[in-house]
This record gives sequence, structure tokens and C-alpha cells, in this order.
Amino acid sequence: MTLDQLRQKAFFQNTVDVWISYCEERSWDWYNIESYRRFINHLNANGIKMQKFPLCIKESGGMYERGKDKTKFLDELSKISDDNAAAYTIKLSGEILAAIRTFAN
Repeated sequence: MTLDQLRQKAFFQNTVDVWISYCEERSWDWYNIESYRRFINHLNANGIKMQKFPLCIKESGGMYERGKDKTKFLDELSKISDDNAAAYTIKLSGEILAAIRTFAN
């Protein structure tokens, strides 16, 4: 699913789903904790307003495309206490989508 398709589903999304969609657009492996953390740092560096999102690991996961387990990804993130390993809610405006797409893994 592309970022534009994700935005059509709901204007506000969590950063994990945004990350997965962006990786799919770029044909990147989304299942990389350090890349996700760099992505969150990128959003912060670009002044994107985010609210911490208490993502329920058991209800958000399941098997995702290519057989990767989103629940396991979120569980690994939850073991890291840095803010760049958290999930956030962001508003997917055109300006924010443009900033997201400047992230280079």
C-alpha cells in the first residue's frame, strides 16, 4: 500500500504503518529496527508534529506481506527505551508526505 492509499484510509496514521507503506513504495525491507529509528529521527529533524501512540502489540500485528511478523517488529521496538523507537500518530498532509519522501535509507 502506498502512502497516498494509506492517507485515503485515514488522515491520521501511526508511524509504523507509515513506515511500512513508505518502504513498500521504495521496495525497501521495512523489517529493520535501526532504519525505522532513523526514519523517526528524520521526521523529528523536519519538525513534523507527532503524538506518542500507545500501539497495542497483540492487536496491531499479524503476518504482513512477505511473511514478516509486524507483532515481532513492534515487540523488538518496545524493548528500546529511546523516543525514536516509539510509535507516533501523524497527520498525513501533502507537506508531511513530501517530507517523509525525502528520507533516504
